[in-house]
Amino acid sequence: MTAHPRRERPLPSHTPRVGIPEQLAARMTMPEQHEYLRTKLTRRGLLRSSAVTAGMVAGAGLLAAPAAQAAGPTLLSAPATTAVDGHLVAPFGRHLAFGADPRTQMRVGWQVPFAVRRPYLRVGLKPWDLGRKVQAEVRHLHTPALTAKLPAVDQYYLHAALDGLRPGTTYYYGVGHDGFDPADPRHFSTVGTFRTAPARAESFVFTAFGDQGVSYHALANDQLILGQNPSFHLHAGDICYADPDGQGSEHDTYDARAWDQFLAQTETVAKSVPWMVTTGNHDMEAWYSPNGYGGQSARWSLPTNGPDPERAPGVYSFTYGNVAVVALDANDVSYEIPANAGYTQGRQTRWLDRRLGELRATAGIDFLVVFFHHCAFSTTNSHASEGGVRDAWLPLFEKHQVDLVVNGHNHVYERTDAIKGGRVSKKVPIGETVDSAHEGIVYVTAGGAGKSLYDFPVPDSYEGHVKDLDHVDTYHWTKGQAKAKETVEWSRVRYTGYSFIAVEVTPGSRPRMKVTALAESGERVDHFEVTRSRRRG
Repeated sequence: MTAHPRRERPLPSHTPRVGIPEQLAARMTMPEQHEYLRTKLTRRGLLRSSAVTAGMVAGAGLLAAPAAQAAGPTLLSAPATTAVDGHLVAPFGRHLAFGADPRTQMRVGWQVPFAVRRPYLRVGLKPWDLGRKVQAEVRHLHTPALTAKLPAVDQYYLHAALDGLRPGTTYYYGVGHDGFDPADPRHFSTVGTFRTAPARAESFVFTAFGDQGVSYHALANDQLILGQNPSFHLHAGDICYADPDGQGSEHDTYDARAWDQFLAQTETVAKSVPWMVTTGNHDMEAWYSPNGYGGQSARWSLPTNGPDPERAPGVYSFTYGNVAVVALDANDVSYEIPANAGYTQGRQTRWLDRRLGELRATAGIDFLVVFFHHCAFSTTNSHASEGGVRDAWLPLFEKHQVDLVVNGHNHVYERTDAIKGGRVSKKVPIGETVDSAHEGIVYVTAGGAGKSLYDFPVPDSYEGHVKDLDHVDTYHWTKGQAKAKETVEWSRVRYTGYSFIAVEVTPGSRPRMKVTALAESGERVDHFEVTRSRRRG
């Protein structure tokens, strides 16, 4: 739906002089604005709204629930409230995620600062008609005072699952609870939108990065991502950095309140763009179980089609158009940071082999994109390359002809030439095209999302500052947290600035993925194209 600039226009004399909230009007065409004013802001509607406003319960500090919300159990055992010192408890931190089928499934998550009564989601095809109401699941997360300087924290994460949606359709939604109804005109600024995946392949854009945290740089990248109008976003782990240590050790401490800041920061994008995350080493918050992922499971609702969605919430897959995306948890195979090494007892790797085979054999899927945290190939001075990933997964990527691999972990942008068997199979300078079915896989490190940046042992080589090198001296991690020196030829583009990637997908007889790396300033850092000359028979 195309948004039009808001324009003042005279209202019929019988219509009350009440405007449309600016944020809502920006997403509505003029006919939709007229319909909204005609149907929602009639004098009768205003009287109903005033009656709800007047429903303050004397002495209790609670807003009276509208009659339609009166039924249903209280989902939290903690005392529930909708007002504190006379102020409304408003939802925040909305974030979307696909279910396993993005054509028909969407998951909506949000947060409230205190326990509330009967939380729910409203959804509909028009912003003034959020007729479908879905009860929300409450995930109450308690974090104790892990040090003398950190307080105990209670966080309330709410989740609603939407199934049976129409493919390729824009929906409007709002989240609320007793005393806060998103359909109330006072709260229409909280109404958001999302769009389901199309029934058939069509052109679209997705974006990706890792290692974000909370910072002005992270916020700048978020706003630039929103400008790409992506159909979804991939976050390759190290999401918020509440745990600054990142060792997954029982001695690690972390401040759970950092998640409140992160979700508020990310809401500008994630409320309308599905935010598909996986787990990095800083996401192993060891106090929670299992494997430190209890916090992850409380805060996110992700597809549950992986090998063990409770123990490994960051492992799943989904298909959008002609692209299948697979999320992995590299903590399971890491040599560098072994806290969770082997925790799936090989189930993740066996699932990966099976799932990639199924996806490659599926009609209509042209590209396989895999994303996870630890880098298979990087030359930074900080983490370099993860030998555990190379040993466990690279043979499977080549066996099933994966087309693109996206990582984080190293806080830079770096990408390789096309690689087969750990060696360069084709040089891919900036602007070049690679046929992934025959010429190998390009690996991209997109870890410049917002945390402090790393450096390389050699000069940058980004677009406009090209300095190609035939050889780079670096290292990779081996078993026992050992470093093995190596001299490599595959480091094609390096950039030590904040950045992310945007991938423009075009289906057809010769499908294409145009990958562009954009700096925080909007400057293009790198671009290359992945094609498939034919699908594997």
